Amino acid sequence: MNPKEIIQTITKENKISSVFFVGCGASKADLYPAKYFLEQEAVQLRVHHYTANEFNFATPTAVDHTAIVITASLGGTTPETVEANAVAKEKGAHVISLTRSVDSPLTKEADFVIYHGFAESYAAKLEKTGYALQLAVEILEQTEGYDHYDQMIESFPKVYQLCQEAAQEARLDAKKFAEKFKADPVIYVMSSGATHEVAYSTSICLMQWIHSGTFHSGEFFHGPFEIVDKDVPFILLMNDGKTRKIDSRALTFLQRFDAKVTVVDALDHGLSSVIGQEVIDYFNPFLITAVFRVYAEELSLAREHPLTKRRYMWKLTY
Repeated sequence: MNPKEIIQTITKENKISSVFFVGCGASKADLYPAKYFLEQEAVQLRVHHYTANEFNFATPTAVDHTAIVITASLGGTTPETVEANAVAKEKGAHVISLTRSVDSPLTKEADFVIYHGFAESYAAKLEKTGYALQLAVEILEQTEGYDHYDQMIESFPKVYQLCQEAAQEARLDAKKFAEKFKADPVIYVMSSGATHEVAYSTSICLMQWIHSGTFHSGEFFHGPFEIVDKDVPFILLMNDGKTRKIDSRALTFLQRFDAKVTVVDALDHGLSSVIGQEVIDYFNPFLITAVFRVYAEELSLAREHPLTKRRYMWKLTY
């Protein structure tokens, strides 16, 4: 079943009041644009975004038959997220899971499963984020209605194509970034809006044992900017849309004090040429994720540190 059919099946006989997005690490971050969309556009729906183990140990009271719980795990084996499905089912919630792995543990307690790609292309790496956002769009349309529904739906194939092209064209800039940043002991990552947790997942998953911290661009001036100095390394993931001024303010300050800055800007890669301003905020994370993946690949080559190299993950019991 596709996202529209799944939500039609749920809402046909159930009044939905709450939506919970639940995952761990990069998968949790991949759910954030959908959560952000509903927070921005819904009037009545309650929207929540949880790391799985907090959802399991401090389960909100609103997890019941009026709730949809959307979980994600790339390989479908993340124990905390698998447990979250069981917790949600026990409470009577409607569970939708996103994974690339057929018949994985995550699928066992789910009412509905959507399988996505990953390794096939740069566009495929965005499918988890895309399906989560499509589910959010359908939930809003079928519960409250949404004026820009058609525009959102028509934007998905456009943004996937743009992301694939932009990633392929980013290689030269990515190589320059890698040479510039490969020896840094720490790199800070910032963004805002729907891209905020792209900055987070970049920091925790793609920095290859480089010490890294994440700041929301809007919070930058309320503590974090005290670390800015000449040649301190920053990556700014810059949005096109409502929060661009927030990112621009941060960039101006970084440049004022000669920080070492790399900017990945959705505007530079043509997002507004294919996505309308009414919905552009929700597609920034797609384009920026695709382009920065190439930057991370080149950084891993320059540092001789494969993106799959781990010290603890998948190696120890923890």
